[in-house]
Amino acid sequence: MAKSKLMATFILSGNAIIHKIYFIRNQKVMLDRDLAEMYGVETKRLNEAVRRNIERFPDDFMFQLSQEEYDSLRSQFATLKRGEHSKYLPYAFSEQNVSILSGV
Repeated sequence: MAKSKLMATFILSGNAIIHKIYFIRNQKVMLDRDLAEMYGVETKRLNEAVRRNIERFPDDFMFQLSQEEYDSLRSQFATLKRGEHSKYLPYAFSEQNVSILSGV
């Protein structure tokens, strides 16, 4: 019974991750806040770690969303709660390079 609960949790987690992949600038990306949540750190700390180790990443590793891109994503969220969204434009990390973050 415990094993099936564990499998159900894994499947739900996998499905949750799929919903955090966005198609922006013709590529699949994940936002910094979603990656930070996955790694169990604050978004601010994830971005600091990336900046401290920027030489380890390829040039196309990440980009900052434009205001228009962010507004478009925000319009897709059902409800925006006060204080839930950052005042800074998020960074998007290309899907192929997300695994590099685990080494930081």
